[in-house]
Amino acid sequence: MSEEVRLDRASQSPSETVVIAAIPETAVTFHIVSTAFFTFICYLAIGIPLAVLPGYVHTDLGYSSVLAGLAISMQYLATLLSRPLAGRMADSVGPKTAVLRGLIGCSLSGAFLLIAAFFTHIPALSLAILLIGRLVLGCGESMVGTGAITWGIGRVGAQHTARMISWNGIATYGALAIGAPLGVVIAHTWGLAAVGATVTVLSLGGFFLARIKAATAVVRGEHLPFQHVLRKVFPHGMGLALGSIGFGSIATFITLFYASHQWPNAAFALTMFGTFFVGARLLFAHTISRFGGFRVAIICFSVEALGLLLLWQAGSPTLALVGAALTGFGFALIFPALGVEAVNLVPANNRGSALGAYSVFLDLALGVTGPLAGLIVSEFGYPEVFLFAAVASLAAVALTVNMYRSSQRTSGTPVAG
Repeated sequence: MSEEVRLDRASQSPSETVVIAAIPETAVTFHIVSTAFFTFICYLAIGIPLAVLPGYVHTDLGYSSVLAGLAISMQYLATLLSRPLAGRMADSVGPKTAVLRGLIGCSLSGAFLLIAAFFTHIPALSLAILLIGRLVLGCGESMVGTGAITWGIGRVGAQHTARMISWNGIATYGALAIGAPLGVVIAHTWGLAAVGATVTVLSLGGFFLARIKAATAVVRGEHLPFQHVLRKVFPHGMGLALGSIGFGSIATFITLFYASHQWPNAAFALTMFGTFFVGARLLFAHTISRFGGFRVAIICFSVEALGLLLLWQAGSPTLALVGAALTGFGFALIFPALGVEAVNLVPANNRGSALGAYSVFLDLALGVTGPLAGLIVSEFGYPEVFLFAAVASLAAVALTVNMYRSSQRTSGTPVAG
């Protein structure tokens, strides 16, 4: 199914935007939040089985921890590989259609999980069905994630891109935080089949709600090859990747870092990271449209680097908490700040492809951080993981300063300093 409304912008340049009639501020907020809700549903479908599946594969099916990890990583692989398709789908048939198809994928993944639970006595078959479901879920994630942002921007206008991306991130991390413990409760109370059924029902509910929400205009025009879009957003994506290493390091190693110091309550560090992340997005997303994505990103990378350096040198749990909070605060606006600048490089009819290409770098960074940080731990120890991440953030500062100066020269604006 495709969306009905189309605008002809074949000759549109990257700097031009589709003009949308002025919308009251309350309506803008409503459109942004109601569209980000579909991302929330998608990431609930991801979060609910997240803490359950490794134990099921390792304990119930009797496979190694490597295969238990594979059951999780298959989803991320599918997300990475389907990003180009999701972006092109949002551009060509409309972001609403991409979201609908993505939610169907999320629902199917729950059905595969439900079926897998009934074949626990045949481990190979159960694992195969489970892995198929993970692949389908990964494809659904890329379609909903890219489609929801593009849909929201189409509803409220490109001037609200930063707010749309910010709320999409809040929906993402909020759903994961809620979904993981919820999945554990469901699995312990009713079993894995109930986890699959919950994912299916939630995703179908999101699908029917999305169906009744108005579609946005599909901008007619030349669709750039994905490789061309990828080249355009490459520097922005590299900045995102460098800044994401800090998040990946904390998510993967903060618990072991605390254990190596014999400190209690490592979960508090994750709570501080998440709290300051969400707070920064809620309170400061508007600064991107006011001061520009590059300038906000430079400040954010610097704050993130400071937080990571504090973690590296932390001699007490209190200092570690401060470091985690600063890292979360700094990381919060990196994706939307550089994302706004990346999207502005392409015509409106290639916006979805640009978001898909840009998001690839986040997927890659989170996938590579674990093994790289593991090597650093084996050679130097846990604190040096955060030093490595801080150096990456400082490298992102230099890269972003260079992009900012280049953009100022291109626009003819004098560069300070």
